[in-house]
Amino acid sequence: MNFIEKIFLGFSKERRATAIATLTAVVLAIFKLVIGIMSGSVALLASAVDSVLDTAISIFNFFAIKKAEEAPNEEFQYGKGKVQAIAGVIEGVIITLSGIYIIVEGIKKIIYDNPTTHLGASVWVMVISIVVTWFLVKYLESIAKETDNIVIKADALHYKADLLSNGAVLVALFIVWISGFDIVDAIFGIAIGAYIIYSAYEIIEESILILLDRSLDGEIVSKIGEIIANAPEVRGYHYLKTRTDGTHNFVDFHMVLHPEMTVLEAHDIAEEIIEKIIALDKNRGWLINPHFDPHDDEEQNILYFNGKADDA
Repeated sequence: MNFIEKIFLGFSKERRATAIATLTAVVLAIFKLVIGIMSGSVALLASAVDSVLDTAISIFNFFAIKKAEEAPNEEFQYGKGKVQAIAGVIEGVIITLSGIYIIVEGIKKIIYDNPTTHLGASVWVMVISIVVTWFLVKYLESIAKETDNIVIKADALHYKADLLSNGAVLVALFIVWISGFDIVDAIFGIAIGAYIIYSAYEIIEESILILLDRSLDGEIVSKIGEIIANAPEVRGYHYLKTRTDGTHNFVDFHMVLHPEMTVLEAHDIAEEIIEKIIALDKNRGWLINPHFDPHDDEEQNILYFNGKADDA
């Protein structure tokens, strides 16, 4: 991957990863599609269709990440990080539709009893595909771990599903090769389609939760709370809110300080807290907004944000 990475040296890690995934998917799609059409194998054709979709999705992800990396402006003051979550939902839907298509093709093969040919070439295509996809999955997983990017995670998960489905295709082709039972190819194709649909669920779910402003992981939230509570001169905290757009983490909280403390002293305490929170995950950007309270007004804020301030 080092040589290929140099070609895309001007890109960010995330965009470079999607570019490499796109290039890989294009090559695999061409080989699988040609041999799949020649052989009539539903399982191989399913894998070819999946690789074609991989190409389209990786290209889409490349531009989604490019858009998400744009700096905030007057119109989009919090940036465009959620573009990646939107991309994740679209990707999951496309993956689901491809799974449905594969299942339909498998059923048609069972009904019409279409034969499978060119098995030798088909087997070799899948062996090469498995090896290449394995290296791609390892690369994408390393980038996903390093950047914690939702789009790269989705890509890694998708290609991991491809790796398993490629293995299943290879097994199916081998069984048909030695037994002559073409129905095995159709059954494996249907099973792969079902697995592809299942794999899309996690991508869609995580992306939707980001769009709905789900809070950060419970462990991270707990650590943020400990950092605030253990800060010197902080008498307490409340109204801690967190969310992420997949690229940046957002944190808001109120902390109770001595009522006679100067603004400069309060600012210095907040800066120290912010630095410690940022250190929890340096792979993402952070937007942290502390609010200073001279007394604990948690109950008042709860009433206000529940729309009951007038009743208090």
